[in-house]
Amino acid sequence: VQLQASGGGLVQPGGSLRLSCAASGLTFDNYGIGWFRQAPGKAREPVSFSRTSDGAPYYAPAVKGRVTISRDNAQNTVYLQMNNLKPEDTAIYYCAATSVVGRYEYWGQGTQVTVSS
Repeated sequence: VQLQASGGGLVQPGGSLRLSCAASGLTFDNYGIGWFRQAPGKAREPVSFSRTSDGAPYYAPAVKGRVTISRDNAQNTVYLQMNNLKPEDTAIYYCAATSVVGRYEYWGQGTQVTVSS
């Protein structure tokens, strides 16, 4: 199983990025996909979650209204559209897959997002 996170980069405050999490080696439809981030010196925190069903996605309060998660099951990919980025969004962003409540079984390698002028 592989999760490949991509799309990070350097962007100015107020800018946008779209992160991608491409999965292989698993039955994608059976997995919820979460995005997490970890800033230097801080603990990893959840950002957003895409369910396997049509249930409403989860957004952390810090990003709600600025971030949209979507999934393309045909492409085994989950996207995280991030708008109006702020310096405090600077972190390594990871995606992870779960088919079991309370536990993520697979993690991607992370993609760096830097928001700076």
